[in-house]
Amino acid sequence: MQLSDENASSIVISDEIVVMLLTREYFSTFISKSIADAKTQTEVLLALSADSHETVDALVAKAFAAGGTEPREPQDLGFMYGRPFEDLDGHTWEIFYMDLSAAPPQP
Repeated sequence: MQLSDENASSIVISDEIVVMLLTREYFSTFISKSIADAKTQTEVLLALSADSHETVDALVAKAFAAGGTEPREPQDLGFMYGRPFEDLDGHTWEIFYMDLSAAPPQP
């Protein structure tokens, strides 16, 4: 992708979603605050939906193969299945699949 270089990597998730991963130094040029240490503090939970239970497992397996870790067990609520991983910087990502037709009715 055009926006990738030694300071940034663009990851195309879908036609509508592109994730930009920046070096700490480059990221600091966009902000006026200090950068949080995501290994000791939670600054954000990034959630992405997948189209199936199997896709969730496949994407999280790729994250683990790249060095990600599992901060907690997968969560299966029947109508919703999610698995988190922490990236190398400590940011938490949650990949989930939801079947709204199987969700419990709202009161």
